[in-house]
Amino acid sequence: MAGPSREKLMHEKRLESKLVDMPEYVIEYIRAKKRAKFSVSTLLGYVHDFQKFFEWLKSEGLTQVNHIKDTPLSILEILSKENVEYYKEFLEEENISERENVIKKRSEQSVHRNISALKSLFNYLTTETEDENGECYFYRNVFKKIVVGKEKATASNRARKISSVILGDDEITEFLNYLKNGYEKNLEPKKKSLFLRDKERDIALISMMLGSGVRVSEIASLTLHSIDFQKEQIDIVRKGNKADTVLVLPSAMNDLKEYLRVRQERYKPQNNEPYVFLAKYKGAAQPISVRAIQSLVEKYTRAFNSNEEFEIGKALSPHKFRHSFASEWVRKGGGAVLLRDQLGHSSFETTTKYTNLSIEESKKVIDHIESTRK
Repeated sequence: MAGPSREKLMHEKRLESKLVDMPEYVIEYIRAKKRAKFSVSTLLGYVHDFQKFFEWLKSEGLTQVNHIKDTPLSILEILSKENVEYYKEFLEEENISERENVIKKRSEQSVHRNISALKSLFNYLTTETEDENGECYFYRNVFKKIVVGKEKATASNRARKISSVILGDDEITEFLNYLKNGYEKNLEPKKKSLFLRDKERDIALISMMLGSGVRVSEIASLTLHSIDFQKEQIDIVRKGNKADTVLVLPSAMNDLKEYLRVRQERYKPQNNEPYVFLAKYKGAAQPISVRAIQSLVEKYTRAFNSNEEFEIGKALSPHKFRHSFASEWVRKGGGAVLLRDQLGHSSFETTTKYTNLSIEESKKVIDHIESTRK
């Protein structure tokens, strides 16, 4: 069975350290949601959002406390709709960074996530808590009055946005061949040496993601005991710590075998090291991080998409690899039900966006209709 990723363990530590500065009712909320199998990463993001909200309450004079951990429940109960709408405007208008005189503000998605986190907290406090009298801590939930916008794009529009930033069928093969045979050719000696040290590992990482559609956190958490070469499948841990088994393309499993043949000699891990994909840090082997995998994918896809006219190509993310696998699945005739299971989606709504991925196929249908009407 796949074990927890380094990121999950790190997020667990960060979450516990952040809770020291949170009010008791927030700590209670986090404990309850952990029991409900919310991911640690999600809860860590929520705590960051709560911290920003409590600090805003202080800065606006809505609380008279020295430290946000002392923010009383009574303040949350009496907040007005106007107060909360002002906070939403603050999130939308705050300058979060500035580079070369370009000011960056939060995306609409980021604002919605922040408000959704507070909606979850207020819903818990007003419906799921219980005091010594068997009553909820309070009942007035002002965040119920705040509407968080939903994505207005159609399924087809969302799908075509995806299709513009993924690898097509031929490109997947070309990209993997490029990693195996082309990338190193133009590298200076030092960079080439580093690449060759990790070549089999990086090819296996990327091939496994493109050959199964797993998330980057899932591949980072892969353990030696979770691989079944005979059945060409791997055991992984999905969001919410759900155990699952997914099939992998035979070619990707072969790339994984090539890496495992050199893993011990190349990285010299401890005998009890369970994680498959390793990195060298200060001379010692350790599980590769999610961020390191993301950086590798960005580096290789940027190089693959570069050409002589435009030196810097467009970089893709591991999540785009997931989209690439899903779109290829659909184009090759795979059904939505099986794709949902392969990707580990909890609903069909998430999966069905891939059924509209090909504008070329849509054009063929349009052309066919046109030809029959003449």
